[in-house]
Amino acid sequence: MGARIKALVLLLPALLLLGCGPSEPKVEGRWYTQSQVDTGKALFDANCASCHGSEARGTPDWRKPLANGNYPPPPLDGSAHAWHHPLRALMFTVQNGGAKFGGTMPGFKGQLDEDQQEAVIAYFQSLWSEQIYQAWLQRGGLK
Repeated sequence: MGARIKALVLLLPALLLLGCGPSEPKVEGRWYTQSQVDTGKALFDANCASCHGSEARGTPDWRKPLANGNYPPPPLDGSAHAWHHPLRALMFTVQNGGAKFGGTMPGFKGQLDEDQQEAVIAYFQSLWSEQIYQAWLQRGGLK
């Protein structure tokens, strides 16, 4: 073997290890990390809070259709129906909006990348009680 190849063979494992640093641990019992929650809060505040409220509490009469027949933004804090939907359905709604479901929410596919979309969901799920989160898991939330 040439000297360059020997050096590469010896350095390759070290280079691979540099990219394999410890990953951030998940929030205990949840699918997301604290960084995702923190990023998600900032994104939620910038993109979602104007309709869903600063603490994701939704609008007061979210179950009652508006005059145009559309529903107002529901709470996402675990007090409404968002926890009935698996992660993939939540992602679909963030990406494509809520018009298909009788709401007025715009889609964010062109504004937020998938990591950012997941971060927004991580943020509002961080507001869910342990009981609601466990019920979501039991309903197949991660499937």
